Amino acid sequence: YNEYKSYLSMGLLPVVMGVLVGMCWADVYMHNPRGSNNRLNERSAVRRNANRIFDSQNNNRGGYNVGETGANANQNGNPNSATTQYNMQYYGSGGAATEDSNLVIEWTNQHGCGGSEDTNPHKLNCDIVIQYMCQNDVTAGTLTNNGNADNRVTVIRDGVQTNNNNYQPPNQNEANNNNAYAARIAGNKNQADIRNGMQESMIWYDMCKYREANAGLFTADQKLRQQRLGYVDSASTRQNPNGNRNGYECPEERDYYPYWQPTLMSQTADLTRQTTPWIDLAFLTSNTSRCDIIKQGSFNQNGIARCVYNNGQRTYGRQISEAACTQDGGTWVTFQSYLEILDDATTEAACTAKQATDTRNKISWLQLRSDEATKRCVVQAPVVDCTTAPWTRVNHNGNSADNAGNASRYDAVLPHFPSGKTKRCVLRLRYNISTDDYDPFQTDANDNENTQEGVRSPVEQNPLVDVGANARPLRLAINTNQYGRTFQDRSHVFKIVARTTAMAGKVIHNLNVRGKRGNIVQTYPAVEYDFIPGRATISKDDLVHIQWTGANNHNNQPNGGDGQTGDAGEGTGGTDRSNFLEMQGEIENYPVPFENTTFWSKVESLTNPAATAKDLFVSMMSSGYYCGAAANAGCAANQVIGTKQPALNNLLNNAPASYFGHVLKFKEALSVAYMCSRNNNFSNRSQKGILWVVEKEQAANAKRSTRKASLDFRKKTN
Repeated sequence: YNEYKSYLSMGLLPVVMGVLVGMCWADVYMHNPRGSNNRLNERSAVRRNANRIFDSQNNNRGGYNVGETGANANQNGNPNSATTQYNMQYYGSGGAATEDSNLVIEWTNQHGCGGSEDTNPHKLNCDIVIQYMCQNDVTAGTLTNNGNADNRVTVIRDGVQTNNNNYQPPNQNEANNNNAYAARIAGNKNQADIRNGMQESMIWYDMCKYREANAGLFTADQKLRQQRLGYVDSASTRQNPNGNRNGYECPEERDYYPYWQPTLMSQTADLTRQTTPWIDLAFLTSNTSRCDIIKQGSFNQNGIARCVYNNGQRTYGRQISEAACTQDGGTWVTFQSYLEILDDATTEAACTAKQATDTRNKISWLQLRSDEATKRCVVQAPVVDCTTAPWTRVNHNGNSADNAGNASRYDAVLPHFPSGKTKRCVLRLRYNISTDDYDPFQTDANDNENTQEGVRSPVEQNPLVDVGANARPLRLAINTNQYGRTFQDRSHVFKIVARTTAMAGKVIHNLNVRGKRGNIVQTYPAVEYDFIPGRATISKDDLVHIQWTGANNHNNQPNGGDGQTGDAGEGTGGTDRSNFLEMQGEIENYPVPFENTTFWSKVESLTNPAATAKDLFVSMMSSGYYCGAAANAGCAANQVIGTKQPALNNLLNNAPASYFGHVLKFKEALSVAYMCSRNNNFSNRSQKGILWVVEKEQAANAKRSTRKASLDFRKKTN
């Protein structure tokens, strides 16, 4: 992130690129939505495959397993296991400004972040980039190795085993041989396995392997390895000099932001599956003076060009500048990003009418690429939100001073998809720290180590430094491939679904559960259970969607890596369970019997309007094991309490690990303290929360007060 001259010497776009200028091991772990850190379903404390889908650079112990629908662990490698994985399902935002769907994104970063003022200097610079990628949903049960081979290399999925997909890289024999290229691509499709996880597409990685590395980048004294095409491609970076593969992720795109090539996952617009490029949600930084340049470089609403070749099936190749592209016989083509392409708007007038009902996105009648005459109705995401990153201290993988003692958070507004189609999505969060050992604005390839030309890199591997006083030189522990290091975490697959008519005009707050089974040492660097947000003030005109996910295989068995094994907790070992019960007060530990509750009579469900207060209580008390107290339009008679057998286990052992829950509407202002009955070991675990539902103006004031409290907390802790 933020090398400002990274490619200027090559005549590329005059946008601030990002070169991460960091120097330390600085893991980042996402807790809501649950970050995978490349985990899938391991019973061990450490992940089994660190390069399964992406390169996190994190500790092997981090991350959460994929959610499960039932009470039993999925069988590793069984393709049918995909049908029993649980994808969190969020209702998206609507087109109106009053229809936000709010999701708290929470993470911890090890080496600090946040603003650095003269009166309160920090020890580093930092950037955090939050992005998502979506595509039209597919039914998990239809994904088989016997089906369409394209599915194996294009469908976003968690997978059911921890293997990598096979991949055969390009070679020089393909240069003018379309048949050789086509045969290799067909082989990569056929050798891919639907049981393996995937986010970026195979073609995206193949473009990365063809694309020449940006020769304007600062690589210090690192030597990037040439690959089979005879030049250094964009899979090799200062951080990844050997060009190692992690899923189908492109290392150069991963390490630099904004990227100078369009991040489209296919050669042409994906009109069927409509896989988006990486959509920029937020750029959180210690230096907001760069925000205008970041917004100009974001792909969300700005066209970005790449070299297109007209040599048959392969339309991508080596060159990354317009001059080199033209000289190589290619065409410099500008591509547009898209959130969706609206097929039902076939004229400019129809497309303009779509924009009139959407105050959130940019909807335009335009060409998806500059070399095509056809125009389409293209939905583009809002401009990236660029703001100050949450403040955390260095060497502390914990809470933020800007969130009144909570971990680092970003209050995200989920996207609005005007088509109303269900989308399967993933979220990624990248984290960078940097120091001022060299000027990122002025340091580029001209400063790379070159002994023949007498050029010394401003930073070198494990240097001996003169400290004066006639003392012998001392050695610094510096690894130059960690100067400018990118760390990241990604979510498991989640879905964004269309709102119902009853949700029109309403703000939705997503109330979820973070954490996994174990005590604080056993779970680290993940966290123990808690509701998120655990304390919230909302308007009585708003809605709240209570939903959670968990797994049945968080056993935390050996190998423990550099941490403790074990899964302290109640009930069956390895199992995550939650429920939702009213308490009299936040400091108490006993739930209120239904007959004495006040909450359930003041809410109604928009996802099952037939549910009574008692139905809602029973459903949330049992984590969905029972759908209600009595049969109704949304609850079958054989799934109600007193009928379904066996009865609910008192430690929720036979309850499902994940729960879609209900979207609740409030009849009046109220406050409710709530708890989980299972994860209530008072000595070190306390899964509780409190919700204040107030008048609209009071909710706005409370949000302002929370911000002020966070600032006051930061001043006290610093």
